[in-house]
Amino acid sequence: MFSGIIECTGIVEKVESKGSNKTFWIKSPIGNELKIDQSLAHNGVCLTVEEIANSIHRVTAIEETLRKTNLHTLQISSEINLERCMLMNGRLDGHIVQGHVDCTATCTHKKQLDGSWEFSFEFDKQFAHLVIEKGSISINGTSLTCFNVSENNFTVAIIPYTFEHTNIKHVVAGSIVNIEFDIIGKYILRRMETGK
Repeated sequence: MFSGIIECTGIVEKVESKGSNKTFWIKSPIGNELKIDQSLAHNGVCLTVEEIANSIHRVTAIEETLRKTNLHTLQISSEINLERCMLMNGRLDGHIVQGHVDCTATCTHKKQLDGSWEFSFEFDKQFAHLVIEKGSISINGTSLTCFNVSENNFTVAIIPYTFEHTNIKHVVAGSIVNIEFDIIGKYILRRMETGK
């Protein structure tokens, strides 16, 4: 479980395909602090650390993960958001993020304001009931707040710190990002659907 507060970004050093899977070697400031078998969110996708050496860790994404997320677009030198799992004895600064990406969304607009940025995204309207005005959403693993919500669009505002310390700075119109909707909303919806 994660909080959506990105610890750092990493750089993809190597990508290898094997069958329908892809393995990534990622160099980061926390590389030497990781442990094998540890859960680590990569652009909001929970993956298991398989190997560590010289500040570089190795993870593998299976076909299902590659199909549902933007990890299949990663190349050498791609910057990726990283977050270690949440400690249960601290503050929850973002919101509850599972690391289970629901879908991808496409950036439709990027606007620089005086000291901040706005990004608008379009997603599959089958998920419309999971996005609410001023609700929480995870974009590439970053906990953000939605506004200007419509059937299949929403906007988020980005402060300078988040812009500089995550890979949102590389997102432009047409970029594909990972989306995880609020788990509380998903449980409420399930309860309403089943009536139990």
